Amino acid sequence: QVQLLESGGGLVQAGGSLRLSCTASGSIAPNNQMAWYRQAPGKERELVASSHSSGWTNYLESVKGRFTISRGDTKTTLYLQMNRLRPEDTAVYYCNQRDLSPGPNYAKDYWGQGTQVTVSS
Repeated sequence: QVQLLESGGGLVQAGGSLRLSCTASGSIAPNNQMAWYRQAPGKERELVASSHSSGWTNYLESVKGRFTISRGDTKTTLYLQMNRLRPEDTAVYYCNQRDLSPGPNYAKDYWGQGTQVTVSS
Protein backbone atom coordinates (compact mmCIF):
# COMPACT_ATOMS: atom_id res chain seq x y z
CA GLN A 1 0.00 0.00 0.00
CA VAL A 2 0.91 3.63 -0.50
CA GLN A 3 0.90 5.96 2.46
CA LEU A 4 0.81 9.73 2.07
CA LEU A 5 1.63 12.32 4.70
CA GLU A 6 1.05 16.05 4.24
CA SER A 7 2.83 18.85 6.04
CA GLY A 8 3.41 22.57 5.74
CA GLY A 9 -0.02 23.93 6.52
CA GLY A 10 -0.55 26.76 8.93
CA LEU A 11 -1.92 30.23 9.52
CA VAL A 12 -0.92 33.00 7.15
CA GLN A 13 -2.13 36.49 6.34
CA ALA A 14 -3.76 37.28 3.03
CA GLY A 15 -1.11 37.83 0.39
CA GLY A 16 1.33 35.53 2.11
CA SER A 17 2.80 32.21 1.03
CA LEU A 18 2.98 28.62 2.18
CA ARG A 19 4.56 25.49 0.75
CA LEU A 20 2.85 22.18 1.31
CA SER A 21 4.73 18.91 1.16
CA CYS A 22 3.50 15.37 0.68
CA THR A 23 5.75 12.42 1.36
CA ALA A 24 4.85 9.08 -0.18
CA SER A 25 5.95 5.73 1.15
CA GLY A 26 5.21 2.11 0.37
CA SER A 27 4.71 0.48 -3.03
CA ILE A 28 4.65 3.51 -5.31
CA ALA A 29 3.57 2.90 -8.91
CA PRO A 30 6.08 4.12 -11.52
CA ASN A 31 3.28 5.66 -13.56
CA ASN A 32 0.95 7.79 -11.53
CA GLN A 33 -0.88 11.01 -11.05
CA MET A 34 -0.28 13.00 -7.92
CA ALA A 35 -2.52 15.85 -6.91
CA TRP A 36 -3.58 18.29 -4.26
CA TYR A 37 -7.21 18.53 -3.27
CA ARG A 38 -8.81 20.81 -0.71
CA GLN A 39 -12.00 20.85 1.27
CA ALA A 40 -13.52 23.73 3.20
CA PRO A 41 -16.21 23.19 5.87
CA GLY A 42 -19.58 22.55 4.27
CA LYS A 43 -18.10 22.28 0.79
CA GLU A 44 -17.15 19.40 -1.47
CA ARG A 45 -13.58 18.36 -1.94
CA GLU A 46 -12.12 19.97 -5.06
CA LEU A 47 -9.06 19.36 -7.19
CA VAL A 48 -6.53 22.15 -6.79
CA ALA A 49 -3.63 20.94 -8.90
CA SER A 50 -2.46 17.69 -10.47
CA SER A 51 0.81 16.36 -11.81
CA HIS A 52 1.28 13.40 -14.14
CA SER A 53 4.46 11.36 -14.50
CA SER A 54 4.77 12.78 -18.03
CA GLY A 55 5.26 16.24 -16.59
CA TRP A 56 1.86 17.64 -17.45
CA THR A 57 0.20 19.76 -14.80
CA ASN A 58 -3.29 21.11 -14.36
CA TYR A 59 -4.72 23.75 -12.03
CA LEU A 60 -7.99 24.94 -10.65
CA GLU A 61 -8.82 28.19 -12.43
CA SER A 62 -8.87 30.25 -9.24
CA VAL A 63 -5.30 29.25 -8.31
CA LYS A 64 -3.65 29.64 -11.71
CA GLY A 65 -0.70 31.97 -11.50
CA ARG A 66 -0.61 31.69 -7.72
CA PHE A 67 -0.01 28.00 -6.99
CA THR A 68 2.65 25.70 -8.40
CA ILE A 69 2.67 21.92 -8.11
CA SER A 70 5.97 20.07 -8.38
CA ARG A 71 7.67 16.80 -7.56
CA GLY A 72 10.90 16.19 -5.75
CA ASP A 73 13.86 14.60 -7.50
CA THR A 74 13.16 11.23 -5.91
CA LYS A 75 9.52 11.34 -7.08
CA THR A 76 8.43 10.40 -3.59
CA THR A 77 7.63 13.95 -2.55
CA LEU A 78 4.99 16.30 -3.89
CA TYR A 79 4.94 20.04 -3.27
CA LEU A 80 2.41 22.80 -3.60
CA GLN A 81 3.84 26.31 -3.53
CA MET A 82 1.04 28.72 -2.68
CA ASN A 83 1.58 32.44 -3.20
CA ARG A 84 -0.68 35.46 -2.84
CA LEU A 85 -3.00 33.48 -0.64
CA ARG A 86 -6.58 34.58 -0.19
CA PRO A 87 -9.05 33.92 2.64
CA GLU A 88 -11.05 31.72 0.27
CA ASP A 89 -8.04 29.41 0.03
CA THR A 90 -8.72 28.37 3.61
CA ALA A 91 -9.31 24.62 3.68
CA VAL A 92 -7.86 21.28 4.58
CA TYR A 93 -5.47 20.31 1.81
CA TYR A 94 -5.10 16.65 0.89
CA CYS A 95 -2.42 14.84 -1.06
CA ASN A 96 -3.65 12.28 -3.58
CA GLN A 97 -1.88 9.64 -5.63
CA ARG A 98 -3.55 7.66 -8.41
CA ASP A 99 -1.93 4.44 -9.54
CA LEU A 100 -1.63 4.40 -13.35
CA SER A 101 0.69 1.43 -13.75
CA PRO A 102 -0.65 -1.80 -15.29
CA GLY A 103 -1.83 -4.19 -12.65
CA PRO A 104 -4.58 -4.88 -10.15
CA ASN A 105 -4.23 -1.46 -8.54
CA TYR A 106 -4.66 0.53 -11.75
CA ALA A 107 -6.62 3.75 -11.12
CA LYS A 108 -6.66 3.20 -7.37
CA ASP A 109 -6.57 6.37 -5.27
CA TYR A 110 -4.55 6.91 -2.13
CA TRP A 111 -5.14 9.80 0.26
CA GLY A 112 -3.28 11.56 3.01
CA GLN A 113 -4.83 12.79 6.23
CA GLY A 114 -4.74 16.43 5.23
CA THR A 115 -3.08 19.60 6.47
CA GLN A 116 -4.94 22.74 7.52
CA VAL A 117 -4.35 26.00 5.68
CA THR A 118 -5.91 29.10 7.18
CA VAL A 119 -5.63 32.50 5.50
CA SER A 120 -6.65 35.49 7.58
CA SER A 121 -8.10 38.62 6.03
